[in-house]
Amino acid sequence: MFKCILIKKDEAGYRAALTDLDEAQLPEGDVTVRVSHSTLNYKDALAITGKGPVVRTFPMAPGIDLAGTVEHSTHPDYKVGDAVILNGWGVGETHWGGLAQKARVNGNWLVPLPAQFTPQQAMAIGTAGYTAMLCVLALERHGVTPAHGEILVTGAAGGVGSVATAVLTRLGYRVVAVSGRPAETDYLKRLGAVEVLDRATFATPGKPLGKERWAGAVDVVGSHTLANVCATTKYRGVVTACGLAGGMDFPATVAPFILRGVTLVGIDSVMCPRPERLEAWRRLASDLDVAKLATISQEVGLTDVLHLASKLLNGEVRCRVIVDVNR
Repeated sequence: MFKCILIKKDEAGYRAALTDLDEAQLPEGDVTVRVSHSTLNYKDALAITGKGPVVRTFPMAPGIDLAGTVEHSTHPDYKVGDAVILNGWGVGETHWGGLAQKARVNGNWLVPLPAQFTPQQAMAIGTAGYTAMLCVLALERHGVTPAHGEILVTGAAGGVGSVATAVLTRLGYRVVAVSGRPAETDYLKRLGAVEVLDRATFATPGKPLGKERWAGAVDVVGSHTLANVCATTKYRGVVTACGLAGGMDFPATVAPFILRGVTLVGIDSVMCPRPERLEAWRRLASDLDVAKLATISQEVGLTDVLHLASKLLNGEVRCRVIVDVNR
């Protein structure tokens, strides 16, 4: 038997509860993992509360991240005792995820745990940090260097924004953070931000083009914020878009793209090919100051997840939430 957050939807309604399950109830897969840690992400909170159409099949164990040890494997790349991590691939949406003490998954979805990280540290990074690294790699791939100017990071006090700010700063970029929480200014400056702007500056409809300022950007918000970021990006600057915390719409014009040559790069962390995942985790191991992980994360137990989900959606939870599934 093992403990698991389980989401059900039936005649009795939509509900999530901490449940005891038998291993025989796990879904199909060629690797069984004894999970030690998971995370609570925005997508997980939507799934648990039912406030977003995240879960595609029921019942479902949420949790888009997990770290643990292989207990059983018929996959050629993994043997019993291997330390592994998993991000995305639809776990927590179409396949049972990491907010459980056991998971059975497709071995092709797994990545070896980098030797530089403990399972807790890997989950302090999690999908949010791995997504942030994909954004940084995209900026580099499109030629944005520290010499080109400032990088804007929206939603900077969240998981993606915190890691993006820390990594970009360590790589020598000048990071300007955007946050709707003035109390987080000192926190963001400790991560390396040289300036913190109020999100209200970006959240309302703006002009098709504004004053050029950003050499690049990492945006997790979407909607008017993304439109305004693009409108104020420098000639041939690069904007990476990886989130929709402010909405799925994009009320912009083509002006930044056809008059300034701005590049808008979409970042998908869920189905990202394995070689890019491995590169992202390799770079995190070298370019993220591990000492800052304690600053950008907090650890809770599996029993705390249900009440924290709503708080996360309400913006009441700072940065990364690591979940020790064994407490």
